[in-house]
Amino acid sequence: MIDAVELSKTFGATVAVDRVSWSIQPGEVFCLLGANGAGKTTTINMFLNFTTPSSGEARIAGLNVVDHPVETKRKLSYIPEQVTLYRNLSGLENLRFFSRLAQAPVDSDEELLAILQQVGLAADQARRRVGIYSKGMRQKVGIAITIAKGASALLLDEPTSGLDPKASNDFSALLTALSARGVAILMATHDLFRAKESGTRVGIMRHGRLVETLDTKQLGHSDLEQIYLRHMHD
Repeated sequence: MIDAVELSKTFGATVAVDRVSWSIQPGEVFCLLGANGAGKTTTINMFLNFTTPSSGEARIAGLNVVDHPVETKRKLSYIPEQVTLYRNLSGLENLRFFSRLAQAPVDSDEELLAILQQVGLAADQARRRVGIYSKGMRQKVGIAITIAKGASALLLDEPTSGLDPKASNDFSALLTALSARGVAILMATHDLFRAKESGTRVGIMRHGRLVETLDTKQLGHSDLEQIYLRHMHD
């Protein structure tokens, strides 16, 4: 569903992403770990077709995102570190606007409110202006947009950065629910604990290369930390 095939990106003499390959299946949560500058965000930007690969392919549902930019965007949603919504609109109004923009199959306010309730926003919260929302509440609207759109792939770039522990835990629960729906998820994060709790697999990037991929079921929290730190010091 989310496939990297020898994916590379260079900026002049700088190799930002170096021949990265993986296949993320429906229902998988693949957490991409690495220090700042490891190439995580550049990789996600190639899947979004924000930047063109120097070589290799980024594929969504088997389609090369460069060759099929419209079709692949219909199949995916993206949640950045700071979800951008219209501050003067309510959560419901934002969801209605972005759902219609994406030609989502749900349209009535009753359906949209039900989705917002699924992600933890009660009707009274959903009708408040987004300008007073916390970051965690804005992230929930982002997940609601993903559900309403019926996206089969979700890309996230540091979505839990700055969230308090409860909000982070709530966000992880939402990812688990999306995974159970069959959504393939790629999440770049610095949060080792959240990667272990939310991910089915983790990949460690260093200097643009995917240096190790691990099954989270085979790891404890301390194991993941030790492996990660070893790669950072190699």
